[in-house]
Order: sequence, then C-alpha cells, then structure tokens
Amino acid sequence: MLKLSPNLLIFTDLDGSLLDHHSYRWQPAQSWLDRLARAQTPLIITTSKTAAEVCTLQQQLGLSHWPFIAENGAQIVFPEGWHNDPDYPSKTLGMDYTHLTTTLHELRRQTGFAFLGFADVDDATVAQWTGLTLAQAHQARQRTGSEPLRWEGTAQQLECLRRLLAQHDLHLTQGGRFYHVMSKQISKGNAARWLAARFPLSQGFPLITLSLGDGPNDLSLLYASDLAVLIRGQQAKPLDLPGDFAGRLYRTRQQGPHGWREGLDYFLLNGSAHHE
Repeated sequence: MLKLSPNLLIFTDLDGSLLDHHSYRWQPAQSWLDRLARAQTPLIITTSKTAAEVCTLQQQLGLSHWPFIAENGAQIVFPEGWHNDPDYPSKTLGMDYTHLTTTLHELRRQTGFAFLGFADVDDATVAQWTGLTLAQAHQARQRTGSEPLRWEGTAQQLECLRRLLAQHDLHLTQGGRFYHVMSKQISKGNAARWLAARFPLSQGFPLITLSLGDGPNDLSLLYASDLAVLIRGQQAKPLDLPGDFAGRLYRTRQQGPHGWREGLDYFLLNGSAHHE
C-alpha cells in the first residue's frame, strides 16, 4: 500500500475536484486534508485560479506552508520559509498578461468571433458568470499569464481560433467553466514537473507524485504523475489520458470533493492496483 510521507507529492485541481463545482465547498474532503497535514504530505494546489484567489483558499484549507501552481501553470508561488529558492517568491512562465490580452483583442477584431475574456468585463460580470462574490471576482481578474474566455461562437470558429493562436505561440485549453488561453509551453503538467524537480525531499526515499483533476486542462497534470485520479467531471463524454500514460489511473464514480476523497481512499487506503 502507498504510504503517506513528505516524499509523496500530491497535486490537486480545485474546481470540480477538491472544491464542489457549484458551491465551492470542500468539507467532504476535510478528513483527508487532516490526515495529509498530520503526515506532512505536501498538497500542492494546481489550478486555473489566480495567485490572489489561491492565497485566500490556502489559508482556509490550512495549506499556506506549501507552494502552489496558479493559472494552469503560468505561475508557481512559493510560501514563507522558501526564501532560499532562487525563484522566491514566484516563478512566472510564458507570455505576460498585457501582451496576451492585446493579442486576443486583435484576433477578435480581425475575425469578429464572439468571445469575452476577463479583461473585457468588470468584477460584477465575472461574479455573475462564476457565482463568486465581488471580492472573489476581483481576485480572479488579477491575472499574470492566462486569460479565461467565455466562448459564444461555433465549434468551427473555435478550431479556427486555435490555429490563429498557435501562430502567436499561444494555445487554448478547456477548464470546468471557461476556455483558457496561455503560452504554448504552459500547462499544469509542465509546472508540476518543474516543481517536483526542485522540491526539497527527505534523503533515502523515492519521490512519488499523485495528481487529482476532473477537466481537460488537468490531463497534462495527470499524465505527468506516477499515480492519477480522474475525478468524474461535468462533461457528457468521459475524458481519456493519452495511450502511452505509464502511471496508474483511477476513475472515480463520484464528483467533486466526494470523488477527490474516493481517489485518495483508493490509492492510500485500499491499495494501488491498476484500475480503469
């Protein structure tokens, strides 16, 4: 059976995974949060949310002593006590936000495609789109290197936009609520690999990575891990990891924090035999 230890790095998505997709509650997962804390097992938030949003959530979840990955991998933020890391307090990857949103505005002007990003609207509109409070929506608009899009065009237009973005070294990934635009080299998986390679570990114990997520933007994270929990999501069609994924995969029957708990139960309580 897999053991809790400081050398087991657990990377977790938030919305639709640790947090309920609709209510943002995590209480069904609280027992595991307590166990991980007692074992000093790192729990690294890996999300499309901004650093400002994650800092608040980290305090509520009791995770402020761990680093986290924000904006789908565009930013890695280090906690107090990591001052010796050369990238402290944060590592930003990819294109800066102003350049990114300027490119999107120009592509919209050229094509006439119907989409809106967070930079196009105010806090109240983002709150309406997401169910967040005004204060939370304000934090969600404090962005560094990615832009959520509310897409209102056709599927054909979306594929056209993908091709145009690629010409500007950008790509589009689908999250739980929005499409997200960022630099081509940015992904949750790349950020997790980068952080795992830099993580201070106890000598004599192998590093094991376990990741949990529910959306298309989580697939790179799951693929980058030794063990993966694909939480049942909101999509009508089940997601699949690439065929050459060499780790062990568990698909949950439950959604949100109930599925998150189910995934950790499977790998950490019930053994880690292969499951499809």
